[in-house]
Amino acid sequence: MGTFFRTLFAIIVIAVLGITVLIFWNMESKVPSISYNEFLLSLDNNEISEVRIRGGEVTLTDIYDRQYRTFVPDIAGVLPKLSEKEIVIYGQSDRPSPLWNIISITIPVALILLVWFLVMRKQGQGEGGSDFAKGKAINFASSGKQVTFRDVAGIPEVKEELLEIVDFLQKPKKYSKLGAIIPKGILFQGPPGTGKTLLAQAVAGEAGVPFYSISGSDFVEMFVGVGASRVRDLFQDAKKNTPCIIFIDEIDAVGGHRAAGGAVGGQDERGQTLNALLVEMDGFGSDETIILLAATNRPDILDPALLRPGRFDRQITVLSPDVKGRQQILEVHTRRVRMAEDVELDELAKATPGFTGAELASLVNEAALIAGRAEKDAIAKSDFEAAKDRILMGVERKGFVINDKDRKTMAYHEAGHAIVARFMPETDPLHKITIIPRGKAMGHTQQLPLHDRHVYSKEYLKNRISILLGGRAAEEVALNQRTTGAEDDLAQAIGIAANMVCKWGMDDVIGPMSYSQGEAGFLGEQSTNLTFSEQTAQDIDHEIRKLVEGCYQEAVEILAREKDFLDQLAEILLQTEMLDKEEMDIIYECTQKQMKDNKENSELEGDACQTEFPA
Repeated sequence: MGTFFRTLFAIIVIAVLGITVLIFWNMESKVPSISYNEFLLSLDNNEISEVRIRGGEVTLTDIYDRQYRTFVPDIAGVLPKLSEKEIVIYGQSDRPSPLWNIISITIPVALILLVWFLVMRKQGQGEGGSDFAKGKAINFASSGKQVTFRDVAGIPEVKEELLEIVDFLQKPKKYSKLGAIIPKGILFQGPPGTGKTLLAQAVAGEAGVPFYSISGSDFVEMFVGVGASRVRDLFQDAKKNTPCIIFIDEIDAVGGHRAAGGAVGGQDERGQTLNALLVEMDGFGSDETIILLAATNRPDILDPALLRPGRFDRQITVLSPDVKGRQQILEVHTRRVRMAEDVELDELAKATPGFTGAELASLVNEAALIAGRAEKDAIAKSDFEAAKDRILMGVERKGFVINDKDRKTMAYHEAGHAIVARFMPETDPLHKITIIPRGKAMGHTQQLPLHDRHVYSKEYLKNRISILLGGRAAEEVALNQRTTGAEDDLAQAIGIAANMVCKWGMDDVIGPMSYSQGEAGFLGEQSTNLTFSEQTAQDIDHEIRKLVEGCYQEAVEILAREKDFLDQLAEILLQTEMLDKEEMDIIYECTQKQMKDNKENSELEGDACQTEFPA
């Protein structure tokens, strides 16, 4: 809490306490009241010695020196009786005293002026560059435990790029004598959780230099000029401690596109802050060894003036690691935990495609928590499997009640996905099937790729559509019904088909054309938005429908051919609720053997019948 808010809070507390004390004081000193009838009775009994009249309110003192108050509706009629009994009468004006008027006006005005003074002082300090601009904490770390490149894994090419920066910070004369100028700014861009902030800390830790860390949102305040003042203060302080590193996290909060025309309010404040940042980056002297690092996952919205050479000279993209990188990241995060002998990090890396560094760290921690709840001495392979399911699908819904009919539908649905995936060529291998509800999913059929895929073939995508539609197909083949359980599968299947036809040019009728309207992706890439005729739109709809229906029919044919396997797999899945690939292979072999035995028995019975009853 800043000085302004502490002062304002103190004023409010004092005012509340003062009003409370005044209320209680009035309650304590308040004269008790009596009814008008009691007043007349006391008057008739000669028990009143004096009265004070203020408007219609009468405060009386009796002969026992006790005070009471009452309201007299007819003062003019009561006055002759009071005079007749020789009671002392005092009159008071019903208007408040001048002193009370002054106090009642002065106190609220003084409070308003005090608050206004503090607000203006706060704004003036923001514009003048005083200590208020440094209100946001800046982490200055030049000693203690540092993050180094040993703590960063899975992105070797990025580490090599940053070694040059570290070498310059440690040996600046090595480059300056050759006339080389180190890049002033480096922008880390990539999806969330890929290690951008960790890289900045590792650069500072390796170089052993002061590290200033601040978030982009810390610059922006409601008062115009505060952000620009903070920028100037930050760079002024950094210049006193060169060589050093300034790291601005989430720079898109302050470095976004400046609005065209006259900006007002928050946009004006952001614009001034960005202008101050651009000026400071241009103002680096040749003798000032200051490296500006920044991170963002929205480089598409950054102002072009911020990205030009001379400011952020280098833009390093940090993406999700590949399988080798994931194994290296797991090795870093498992240093602190005790693992069982059955845990193989290379298999775990293959089983986590698309995971970022942050997700892998969460996976290790979640597995440790699961093992700890079970009071195990080491983290087993099953704990990592449970942690992965928790991250991908959510928490297991143990208390969720499902009736037998719905469980049977779920079992056939997931068995349909698995069987189509097993008999389709060029698909990712099956990993496991489950009908245990997790998160929003009622069941799940998981496939794990043998390797990271970056390019997808037309055959792979068509097979993927067939696998997605395998659940709906199984319900129709085995149960002769259609349910809402295929909602998400249908949406994914149609999405893939639409991209194949409209975006990736994989349809023979539409041809190698792209009609999709691209959205701003991670790197701000935009697809060309072409205008096409109504006939083309009809052709696109027709081709998407034909593709989806063809894949669905292929899934139905596979499941109809493997009907016995489908029934057996669904029946066992209802009992166990979870099956892996090896168990599914055993069930298939048993089903094939049973079918073969039934066929042989049928043939023997047929021969016997023919022998006994010859044609």
